[in-house]
Amino acid sequence: MAGGGVQQVVAVLAVVALMVTVVEGFISKKKWSTIRQVDRDGPFVGLVAPNAYEMKPVLDSPDFKPSNNIPILDVQGRRFRFGTIGGQNVVMVMTGLSMLNAGLTTQLLLSLFRVKGIVHWGIAGNANEDLQIGDVTIPESWAHLSLWNWQRHGDGAENRVPLEIAGDYTREYGFLHFSNYTVGLANPELSANTLNSVWYQPEEIFPISATPEKRQHAFWVPVSKRYYKLAGKLEGLELPACVNATTCLPRAPRVTRVPRGCSANIYTDNASYRQFIRSHFGCTPVEMESAAVALVAHQHGVPFITIRSLSDLAGGGSSLSNEAGTFLDIAAKNAVDVMLKFVPLLGRGGAQADGPGEDM
Repeated sequence: MAGGGVQQVVAVLAVVALMVTVVEGFISKKKWSTIRQVDRDGPFVGLVAPNAYEMKPVLDSPDFKPSNNIPILDVQGRRFRFGTIGGQNVVMVMTGLSMLNAGLTTQLLLSLFRVKGIVHWGIAGNANEDLQIGDVTIPESWAHLSLWNWQRHGDGAENRVPLEIAGDYTREYGFLHFSNYTVGLANPELSANTLNSVWYQPEEIFPISATPEKRQHAFWVPVSKRYYKLAGKLEGLELPACVNATTCLPRAPRVTRVPRGCSANIYTDNASYRQFIRSHFGCTPVEMESAAVALVAHQHGVPFITIRSLSDLAGGGSSLSNEAGTFLDIAAKNAVDVMLKFVPLLGRGGAQADGPGEDM
């Protein structure tokens, strides 16, 4: 073959190799082969933890038995751990802090593996003064509270927000008016605030059962009715009340189902805002991940539930030491203890990750 012909063949082979690499994407063929292999043990209950200190008690528990086949699989910056809890096949992953990390990780979990349901757990701030630090809450619905339409100064509740007519934004879910929290509110001139108001917005969602690119909206996302009912069996569970020999809670923590939990990309340590979201939205646990997990699971038609243990009264005001660090360990352990008791209740049946099922 002439030199020019050889060069042409080499060039064609290089292009083909490049095309194969592009088609293969960021997950190699070898990794995909391992994913398919581990997925034979499915369907799994997906266990989603926000941070390492909320996952470590699970890894240390004798209730979690790592898989003898492939116990760990790292994919795109996330580590998936496989095993069983109470005879239930599970895949566990840590998201990291924030709505973005929680949403990305949950989407990756559902895209890679056959997941029949999701159980999310961790600690949370408390907006409900009737409950105590250490109590474990299981909300019936979740909302994301950091998607806002920030209204211009001078406009009021009677004025439309930008793009409201087009259906992009709404005034349905109410607003936070900053002037209501100005010191010296009795003097209208001094209490005026150019920050004006923020209006809370629902998320745009695109369920897999609906038409692609045709948006729907969701503000309150309900957990699985079946999961929520099963969680009622844990309301009498005994939980530890002491961090150590000298630091104890006034009473033993309780497991309680509550109507609503709220998430945002905000660490809430402000009493006024805590009181506002409690009175306006009825939030009990307030944290930074659960609504993202809920929104992704909801769009996939996969049943889910969240278990959140209260580590502090958001913004202070409790008679207890209110630093989250004081009761973080016991709060994290309580959430894990409840999760470990809940997962075996799911049994070996349940909905598959290919659309809505009975568990929803």
